[in-house]
Amino acid sequence: MAFNPKNKFSNFFLLIASFVIVSLILWNTNSFFKKFKEEERYKMEIWATAQSELLQSSEDRDLGNLHVKIFQNNTSTPMILVNRDGSVKTNNMPVEMESDSLELQQKIAKFKSENNPIAITYDGETLATLYYGNSEVLNKLKYYPIALLLIILLFGAVIFFFFKTNKASEQNKLWAGMAKETAHQISTPLTSLLGWNELLKNEDLNNAITEEIEKDIDRLQTITERFSNIGSLPKLELLDIVEETKKAFEYLQMRSSRLIRYSFNSRVESLPIMLNSALYNWTIENLVKNGIDAMKGKGSISLEIIPDGKYVNILISDTGQGIPKSSFQTIFEPGVTSKKRGWGLGLSLVKRIVEEYHKGKIKVLTSSKQGTVMQISLLINS
Repeated sequence: MAFNPKNKFSNFFLLIASFVIVSLILWNTNSFFKKFKEEERYKMEIWATAQSELLQSSEDRDLGNLHVKIFQNNTSTPMILVNRDGSVKTNNMPVEMESDSLELQQKIAKFKSENNPIAITYDGETLATLYYGNSEVLNKLKYYPIALLLIILLFGAVIFFFFKTNKASEQNKLWAGMAKETAHQISTPLTSLLGWNELLKNEDLNNAITEEIEKDIDRLQTITERFSNIGSLPKLELLDIVEETKKAFEYLQMRSSRLIRYSFNSRVESLPIMLNSALYNWTIENLVKNGIDAMKGKGSISLEIIPDGKYVNILISDTGQGIPKSSFQTIFEPGVTSKKRGWGLGLSLVKRIVEEYHKGKIKVLTSSKQGTVMQISLLINS
């Protein structure tokens, strides 16, 4: 899949434009909230001023008869009017609250935290104090920015996972294409080698030579099959995992330096598991070779098969320098490698083979300066 810079620029522009639009909505909502709150304050102050004016033209300075008509004009803002004599009148609140002094004091404290109280004065004398809270509409507007922020975070998460998935999909297609092309390139000289080996058999040569050549040809055919399976759904068969693991392990043991000590142990004689033989053997070989590289060609490699409930665990241990705990997850990412050569695809492909193709799990079980233990867990067929 060809890289298209225009698509990348378009996606980036779309992300920035969306972020700017949502930010403008958030800013506009916050501005509207402040303006609406100021208007409510202004209305309350007008109401308080009106009371003072009415008091100046009234012989009866008791606000008890004045508040009812004026309160009726406001049907949304909760209000508590505390007269000088301690009497209380409420509006847009439960009537029974006037007789509940504890709940009333709690409401007054809440209103004071939301809005500064307004004193109603006459001739320099405070006759009453008005406490008011935020209206229902204002309360909804107050939480609206929080909802918008959550939407922004959700939107950002969706975009992030979209790009991440898209990138992973592109990488998978690239790996699959490279693998299939590699298999195709190998198949041509491999066919030629098969022909030449048949000709050598007709010559007066030592049979051991042609037998070894056949082994290497079989090995190349196995490698070709592995690469061909990448990018397509491999066929799984019911195979003995002990036999398959031992076969891959012993193949490496026969071709490794004598400085490497091998140890194989299985707690069961046989165990049927749905496997793709070529890919599973590739996985074991990759992990063992990584262990050998970590030990710099000298040390001990051990492999153990342990049934554990519904799963069987395959443990590959080495006595290498170990892996930092911070890298336990990143070592399975494409391109991550500590080697001077290679593309860092080995463990990434191993993870894909185990988790995507065989529906199992792979992880770094333990690691220290004394060595590393890798664990593969596969489901046992019931």
